[in-house]
Parts: sequence; C-alpha cells; structure tokens
Amino acid sequence: MWNQYINATSVDQVTQILAEKRSQARLVAGGTDLILELERGARTGIETVIDITRIPGLDQITLDEDGIIHLGALVTHNACASSKLIREKAYPLARAAWEVGAPQIRNRGTVAGNLITASPANDTITPLMALDAWVVLKSVRGERKVRLAEFYTGVRKNVLQPDEMLVEIAFHGLDATQKGTFVKVALRRAQAISVVNLAIVLTLEAATIKQAAITLGAVAPTIIHAPEAEAFLAGKQLSDEVIDQAAELAQQAAKPIDDIRGSADYRREMVRVFTRRGLCALRDGQEQAGMPAEPVTLMGSDHAAGGVRFSGGAYTHGASIKTKINGQEFTFTSGFEKTLLRLLREEAGLIGTKEGCAEGECGACTIFLDGTAVMACLVPAPRADGAEIVTVEGLAQGEQLHPVQQAFVQDGAVQCGYCSPGFIMSAAKLLKERPQPTRNEIEQAITGNLCRCTGYYKIIQAIEDASKL
Repeated sequence: MWNQYINATSVDQVTQILAEKRSQARLVAGGTDLILELERGARTGIETVIDITRIPGLDQITLDEDGIIHLGALVTHNACASSKLIREKAYPLARAAWEVGAPQIRNRGTVAGNLITASPANDTITPLMALDAWVVLKSVRGERKVRLAEFYTGVRKNVLQPDEMLVEIAFHGLDATQKGTFVKVALRRAQAISVVNLAIVLTLEAATIKQAAITLGAVAPTIIHAPEAEAFLAGKQLSDEVIDQAAELAQQAAKPIDDIRGSADYRREMVRVFTRRGLCALRDGQEQAGMPAEPVTLMGSDHAAGGVRFSGGAYTHGASIKTKINGQEFTFTSGFEKTLLRLLREEAGLIGTKEGCAEGECGACTIFLDGTAVMACLVPAPRADGAEIVTVEGLAQGEQLHPVQQAFVQDGAVQCGYCSPGFIMSAAKLLKERPQPTRNEIEQAITGNLCRCTGYYKIIQAIEDASKL
C-alpha cells in the first residue's frame, strides 16, 4: 500500500518530508479513512505514509488564560468525549465525539483527521463550526490560521496544501452565559454515518437569546449555518412558538440530496424536527440527556504501556519491525506494507484475531495496542514497531482462562465463534476500566462488535457474570 513508511518523532520532521514529497506523501494518525482508501485504490500516487501518532505533545487538550481551548492534532474522539474540560466548556463537541463510530474507532480516530476528511456528514465539524473554531496549519514556510468556516471548499475538499500539516484546532470555550448541544440522526445507534446532524450554541442574557449559532451537517456540500434561524432567535426567549418558527427557518437552509441513507425530503424534515428538539432541550436544561457522565473508552488504566525500544525511522521492503506481542518479542522483516491485522495473522501466525469486514465495522479484529483497544484492520503494520500488543491468545494466564473467556464458555455465549475473539477483547478491556460495569456500560463497550448469530443476550450475560468472577 506504500513504498515507504515513516514513524515520525517531531512536527519539524513531518513538515520537512512534506516539503520534499508533497502530494506523494500522506499523514496517518487514526487511519480510519486513509487505510481503507489505500487498500481500495481510492488514493493513488501515494509513495510515503508518515505516521504521526507518537509525536510528543500533540495529544493534549488545554485551556489558555484567554479562555481559548487548544486541541492537538492527535486528540482522539474518546479523549474529547471523556474530557471534563470539553464537557464543561464545549459540550456539543464532546457529544459529537462520543457519537462517532465505536470505542475502538474513537481510540484511534482523531478530531483533526475528521476535519481534514471534509465529508459533510462528519460529526465533529458541525459543533466546531458552531463554536467558530479555527485550525493552525504548519509547513516549512511557516504557520497560518484558518477559520473552519473558510477551510472547506466542497465535498471532501479543503484548503490544506500538500506541504502543510494541521497541528492544532482552537476555539473559545463556552462561558457562563452560553450553552449548546449536538444532535445526530443515523440509521442505527452506533457505527453509523449521520443522515443529518446539527449543533446549536446560544449566548443568553437571563432567558433572552443574544446570539445563536445553528450549524447543519449532511444537508449540503459542506457544513452550513442556518442564518435566517440564527437571526430570528436573537432577542427572543424560547417559547414553543419561537422554537417552532426557528426550526422551520433552519429547515429552509438545508439543501440535501437523495442517497442510500435518506431522501432529501426526509433530511429536510429531520432538520426541522431535531432543531426543535435541540432548542427545547436547551430551554429545559436537558441538552446532556442520554450522554453518559463517564463514557466507556476501552482504554483501561494501562494505556501508557510500552513495548520494545522505539526510536522512529523509515521502513521499506526488508526493514525490521520489532514489537512485543503477548509478552514475547518479535522481529518481522516482511509484512511492512500490510495492516496490523494481516501482520498478526500471516507473519506472527496468531489467527485468533479475525478479519470480518476489514473496514472497522465488525470488531472481530479487536486487539490492545499499547494498552488501548483498537481495530487491527485499520492500523498499519509498521505502527507495531516499538509497541506492545495483546491479542486474544494473550488473555489467558497459562491454563487459566481470563474471566471473560470462562464466562463465555459457561454461559454458552459462543455460537459460530467467529466474532467471539473481538467481543472477548472488548469485554476484557471494559472490566479493566470498569470492574463492576452497569448493563448500559456493557452495551457501550460492545457497540463496535457485531454478531450475525445472536441477539447478544448471552454475550451481555457472560460479561455481567465475568465481572463477578
């Protein structure tokens, strides 16, 4: 999929490579889009992939003295969803991040990557647009700041130049006079692209709206504002009549298309319905209803674990990948152009990790990468260099099964068994994170795992029983 793979150690290193390679190079962080595009041939002419996931400092969320929140380029969706600062000062972003994919996807996928992909259905663009965010782009030529409203030029198009790296996202955090929310309409509860999404941010004086921002996703070529609705709300209080009128004005701003996920008429109606619901929730103080106070992340308490020594470097055919798998050190001199899933199965001979969909949908390939649950089909093989990996083969201690494995056997939670390794890995990481999980937390934890045989009742029961062992 690539001729050269570089595990970068600094931003300056990245910008130097981009200056030389330009359109022949691509950055990878979460890889949830790029890996699939490369495998399917949707991205051509890419000779070099630059992995930025271990550059220090880019995973930070900070608040400066001017009330500006800064998100580094490696801040993941799970980091946003579980951040107390984002929850308090940018709730629409926290909610949108939690609505993305499933825990394993949120552990790898970055907010910066979501913005760069530039799909009008991407979830985090909508709240960041409502928060009037900007991005910082860096190259050897210097830095520039671009407001998010000016960053997009069309469907999956933006102003990022081939030699630039997005290093930061920034916006003013909400103050005591402001509140906001995010609403998503999708075809299922998790692992679903938005049919419609919207964000609302209100600035209030007592009960009167001073300023409103309403942004809409998946209803135009880019994320758009609903300017007539925003202007209408200024100076008004949220009575039922005002809310109804604002919802109708927001509906008029939508210019959707018909596609496989929904008709244009359906999308327009959902804009009206969910604008109304969002405004009612803000009026009634229910905007955070349905959002868990502490979302399940499947990161556990050991996500800072390390493997063998990592010093960065470039990989081509024949270069060695040194890693630790299930406590044993491995050195691979082949497979660098594969996904981590294929490296584990074909080079390491660890076939317990399954390929169900190869696109991050089914969770059968769930593993722990440096202590965090991820989908191996979306991780490039060279990312294993210097990492510590645990597969389903590494859960048992000698002849002693992991409590989740034991409960799956006792409760008959296995049918054809194909999906079982992924469920077991997700459940094991959940119990590391929440030793006594609630049923809702169990359901959150397995949203990234699909089973074709069952209604999940036995699986949930097994996880509940494992927490008691």
